[in-house]
Amino acid sequence: MAYLGPEATFTHLAATSHFGYSVTYVPQPSIREIFSEVEKGACDYGVVPVENSVEGSVRHTLDLFFESDLCICTERYQQVSYDLLAQEISLGAVKTVYAHSQALNQCRTWLNQYLPEAELKECSSSAFAVDRAVKEKGVAAIAGGGAAAIFGLEAAASKIEDFSRPPTRFLVIGKEKVRPSGKDKTSLMFALAHVPGALAGALAPITDAGINLVKIESRPTRHESWSHFFFVDLEGHLEDSSIQKAIELIQPHTLYLKNLGSYPLVGVGV
Repeated sequence: MAYLGPEATFTHLAATSHFGYSVTYVPQPSIREIFSEVEKGACDYGVVPVENSVEGSVRHTLDLFFESDLCICTERYQQVSYDLLAQEISLGAVKTVYAHSQALNQCRTWLNQYLPEAELKECSSSAFAVDRAVKEKGVAAIAGGGAAAIFGLEAAASKIEDFSRPPTRFLVIGKEKVRPSGKDKTSLMFALAHVPGALAGALAPITDAGINLVKIESRPTRHESWSHFFFVDLEGHLEDSSIQKAIELIQPHTLYLKNLGSYPLVGVGV
């Protein structure tokens, strides 16, 4: 299982939450490397962030589908929260807190209130922070909620971020097509001519068929003849006749169209 590493990233936590601990996890330095490892067959699946993540510009995930034959096998929504991890649960024993700068900034109010005397040290990653907490007494790390179980530490405090955030959407990518579950989502990407009414014409078959359009998003493309890619999520499975017919009718309106996969529809709160 390839994921955006190192350990203790929110992608890692999403992967373990979905697949458990009986599979082998292989951290990768970039989203492109995750795609590459799965394409080569070195890993059966990859887990990548795609929406509302705190780990950088994850719309790059969508761009990579243009050059890859991999498909979306499932999705997972993971609540992004921070825990304070240490060897013991006593806050009074914490003298130093290690965290990535982003985590420190998002937990500043809590730290000022509950650990005003602790020394705060920025570090390169949550994995580095956790490593210090594992090796040294009196040291705590700020890491994603759920990381304590992975590293054998105690959660001295949970959900210490100053503001709650919407769940982050992650995709599981692989080579196999997913059979209908009875409540599914189909993701498409397409490019349109830069002319008035092009998008309306492409979306009309979806509306006319009464298909629920779950999401639409546009991304600039580097293709010299195209200005944008559009990504749409439709409620239904590719094996549904209504979805098949809609795609047939959308095709003439596009310069390029690709089915990214059909997979079980998951609620945002899950």
